[in-house]
Amino acid sequence: MATSIALSLDNLPSDPLLLVLSFLDFRDLISCNFVSRRLNELTGHNPLWKRLCQKHWLLTEADKTQRGLAWKELFREYYADLGRYIDYYSTLKKAWDDLKDYLNQKCPRMIASLKEGVREEELDTIEAQIGCKLPIDYRCSYRIHNGQKLVVPGLMGSMALSNHYRSEDLLDIETAAGGFQQRKGMRQCLPLTFCFHTGLSQYMALESTEGRTCSEIFYQCPDQLAQDPSAIDMFITGPNFTEWFTSYVDNVVTGEYPIIRDQIFRYVHDKRCVATTGDITVSVSTSFLPELSSVHPPHFFFTYRIRIEMAKSALPENACQLDSRYWKITNANGNVEEVRGPGVVGEFPVMTPGKVHEYASCTTFSTTSEYMEGHYTFHRLKNKEEVFDVAIPRFHMVCPAFRESMVRSSSVTEVSAPYDDNSSDTDDYEEGEMHGMNMADPGGRCPRHV
Repeated sequence: MATSIALSLDNLPSDPLLLVLSFLDFRDLISCNFVSRRLNELTGHNPLWKRLCQKHWLLTEADKTQRGLAWKELFREYYADLGRYIDYYSTLKKAWDDLKDYLNQKCPRMIASLKEGVREEELDTIEAQIGCKLPIDYRCSYRIHNGQKLVVPGLMGSMALSNHYRSEDLLDIETAAGGFQQRKGMRQCLPLTFCFHTGLSQYMALESTEGRTCSEIFYQCPDQLAQDPSAIDMFITGPNFTEWFTSYVDNVVTGEYPIIRDQIFRYVHDKRCVATTGDITVSVSTSFLPELSSVHPPHFFFTYRIRIEMAKSALPENACQLDSRYWKITNANGNVEEVRGPGVVGEFPVMTPGKVHEYASCTTFSTTSEYMEGHYTFHRLKNKEEVFDVAIPRFHMVCPAFRESMVRSSSVTEVSAPYDDNSSDTDDYEEGEMHGMNMADPGGRCPRHV
């Protein structure tokens, strides 16, 4: 009879067991403590907990040295304090770290406005004060940083025209709680941001009520055609705090949102929106302004930023001056309007090798999307008779998804642009120059729509 050999964990070498354990998460490692004495010994192996500390808490060797603890004890210490946030902490902590590293290089004064994170008890007190539970990812972020001081410019982006300015601060938890909404049409909504100049805020729904989804983030937009002041439409900006915040940070740290005069400008850019004619390149980025827009009546306000650049390699005799512009504007209904005019926002820029000219203008339209394209007409400085056109690439402007107030409709409808509507074309195509924008973008990059 063949001799049977019973295998047990005690007979197996340590290395293959440690390899298997390295694939387990912390919950599984803890469970292994109760399987056998051998596994209980192996789960105390420091490299296993080093990986978990790096994965969940983003800790480094320097952090370990500073605390003077073994990796397992360090993990336990963080878990005792932040364990309820373990599914969100590493994502949000990385976003905050990336944002601070980038701002420290590009606009360090904004770093000084950030507040230290709050304690768990403070968040519990706020929940008791407003009578609502805060989303777990929101709480997690505020354990890392408690928003920022009320300063200008704000952390959450700026936008400027000659007669309009917006800059949004990320509110600290105490200020946000003070603005908690319980009025009809905005019940159980907590402000996340605030702009001193416009009074604009982005809100987060703390409960699924009045047609909103819990944790959804939006700009409120009063229905100007309704008799009931509680009829409030919403431009949706994010499904939850994590997606909203990390998407914004990604646009900032990748240079997609330009830094102009120590401010983050929330322009969006389709990388296809670039056209080169000879030595001159034209690129376009756009931004939606919710504070100047409405769903009822349909009125959607955009600003666009145009960069005109002559190549450094261009010959000096190719220097030229812009004389006029031509626009072809097509809205979501297919209606076309053509516009011609002298210069751009009252200027007639001269282009020489390496020269960059930037300007911002604005447009409004009554359908949820439209696109513009056209050309500039230039003449050579050495020969005014030599006239030529430079193409402006087609660029699309699409309003964000919005939701109508339940007061207007018994069924809540979320509309994703484009959405046709029988309203009229846009106007004011060349009004509202952005002050101080006739300068090169430091990074030479344009933002991407997210």
